[in-house]
Amino acid sequence: MINKRLLVKNLLAHNDENSFYDKKRFIDIGQREGKAKFLKHVCALANSNPRNHSFIVIGVEDEDNKIVGVDFFDDSKIQNLVNAYLDNPPLISYENIPFPHLPEGKVVGLVTIKSNGKVCALRKNIWKYYGGAVFFREGSISMPKAFDIELKDLNSDMVSTIEQHARNNIELTLDGVIDFINHRHKDLSSSYKVFKEQFVICWAGNKKVVKDQTYYSRVDIELINEQVKLFYSALDEITIVITEETFAITEYVHLGLGKEKRYYPLEEVAITFQDNGTYQIQSELIFEPPRYDRKTLYHILNTNNTLLQKLQKNLRLNKADTADLKLAPATYLLCYLNGFEEAKDHMETLKELVKTRDRETYNNLKESQRILRKVRYS
Repeated sequence: MINKRLLVKNLLAHNDENSFYDKKRFIDIGQREGKAKFLKHVCALANSNPRNHSFIVIGVEDEDNKIVGVDFFDDSKIQNLVNAYLDNPPLISYENIPFPHLPEGKVVGLVTIKSNGKVCALRKNIWKYYGGAVFFREGSISMPKAFDIELKDLNSDMVSTIEQHARNNIELTLDGVIDFINHRHKDLSSSYKVFKEQFVICWAGNKKVVKDQTYYSRVDIELINEQVKLFYSALDEITIVITEETFAITEYVHLGLGKEKRYYPLEEVAITFQDNGTYQIQSELIFEPPRYDRKTLYHILNTNNTLLQKLQKNLRLNKADTADLKLAPATYLLCYLNGFEEAKDHMETLKELVKTRDRETYNNLKESQRILRKVRYS
């Protein structure tokens, strides 16, 4: 069983980026350019490593390898994105790796890429890259290649050695449980569960019971053996169901207009542990968004856009504007879910405008965009 935190450290210690490893300060697959660049690197790493894993480490400074972290990113549908844009797509996973020195909510992203042994290529045009393009790694750069396309196995031994040095042990597991419960979440209700005598899951959150159902908010869940953060949210609520073989959560999001807000089930995620030392994570989007009259939403959209223009012109906001700004992330999301496609771009614009002036609205926008990502790639 690989300790992903150790794996990240070993990758960063392995000199610089190369044909099986890339590092990024951040990625932005919400924008067309960022999505295209991410797909290019995935394609190149898959083609350059047809028989072993490749990796992208996210949240690291390029110059000095300093680990600065990125926001928790729970896009379980990232495989769907790769499948939509790449021919012969590799298997891909995105995992959130906690590091002790990072602030709450910040992690290192680890993308693991496994080629299917065939040449991977762009399926269709995206940004400035053309459909049919094939990329390979040349040193630390992902480059297009139009001739002499041949998959070569160059790094199997090196990658196997790096992964072997990242194997977990009982000391690291115990230290992880103690740190999670006694230090990082000593102010929250914390628990742990051992599955199949070898997997340990810890979770913490504010606990409340409503009609015999237990809910958790401000939730953090980690698979300690692999040092992988499975879930984190400062806003949404979840329920947890545990059996001898499965740890399952249902996530709820709080949506609505005015005072008519309620919790809607968003996604079910079940982790099933096997006797042979493996596990599977299955997720199912169960979201049915609330529907509203288009006239009402059109009025809300215009109000938000007027507010957006004031921010762009750096005009002073009155009391009503300030109140509307707090609601804008949720109302933009509701507009998008009810067919107003332009709301997505307005959310991105607003996010940049409030990044330094209103942290609460900025965090709410990130949360709304997280929900939007799940819905779009389901």
